[in-house]
Parts: sequence; C-alpha cells; structure tokens
Amino acid sequence: MSKQPGPRMTLPTQLVLRALLAEPTQEMYGLQICQAAGLPSGTIHPILARFEGLGWLESHWEDVSPQEEGRPRRRYYRLTEDGAERARIALAQAATSVSTLSLRTRPARGLA
Repeated sequence: MSKQPGPRMTLPTQLVLRALLAEPTQEMYGLQICQAAGLPSGTIHPILARFEGLGWLESHWEDVSPQEEGRPRRRYYRLTEDGAERARIALAQAATSVSTLSLRTRPARGLA
C-alpha cells in the first residue's frame, strides 16, 4: 500500500497549517483561517481542498438559511486527529529543511 505524499510546504501552506494548529480541535470557517493566516481566500481555499483530499481536514457547511442570517453560509474546517499529527510533522520537517540550508555567499563565476 503506497503512502500519499504530503502537500508541498510553501509559505502559504505553512501559514494555513499554523492557523489550523493553533486550536486543532476547533472548527474554523474560511474567513477565520484567512485572517489567522494573513492570506486571501483565493490562496487558502485550494490549500484547504488539498488537505481535505489528503484526509488531513474535515469540512461541512453550516446548517443556516443565508436569508435569515443575512450572509452566505459558512464552510467549517477542522483538522482530523491524523491530520493534526501529520501537519505538526510536516511543519517540523519544513523548519528543519530551512535551518539546514547553507546561506553562505559566494562570488559568481568569473568574478573571483
């Protein structure tokens, strides 16, 4: 049985994971995640869809009438138990990858 690879750990992906992990058992709707991550909805929704496809997230639409509430329905997201663990590991690995980069400056060829 092959394991599905995790998502690419871009900076927006890491920001979304950090926002979700701040309260991993709490449901958050899209705008809350946008605000917590400091990212626009057009950026977070594809990331959330990937996490849901990987089984890291569960989501559901709230059961309200948009007309009665005077706003659109909200889609709520919550990390699964497995997803929270995988998210922590992925963030730790991303941090390790960054800290092991060698940031030495070298002159360009022909300039030394």
